[in-house]
Amino acid sequence: MATTMQGLTDQFQALQKDLSAVVEARQRLDSQLQENKSVQKVQPPREFSGLNEDTNIYKLIGPVLVKQDRAEAVMNVDKRLEFIEAEINRTEAQLRSIQEKQERKKGEIMQLQQLGSQVEGGPSQ
Repeated sequence: MATTMQGLTDQFQALQKDLSAVVEARQRLDSQLQENKSVQKVQPPREFSGLNEDTNIYKLIGPVLVKQDRAEAVMNVDKRLEFIEAEINRTEAQLRSIQEKQERKKGEIMQLQQLGSQVEGGPSQ
């Protein structure tokens, strides 16, 4: 019984590590989402919407700034936002899945603990 309990505890701890990693990934995605929304026209400083049509836009590629067409820049940001939002949805599903597994594992541990206390205590009357 002790080895079973240790195995369940190890599995629960592994799930906690997985959950922590997914939460960190979710936070990074939120940060990226907010950054890209600020570049788009959704939030201040409204970088694209505040520019004239003939304003030059540059994209940082490694250590070099490369001139980019405004329409292409807007399209890239929009696609990046779509990708980030899809990743957030996928990460949310992962979070739910891990949390459900944790709850099941927690229930198994509690059942085993109850069984252990009944065996140790013997029949109570």
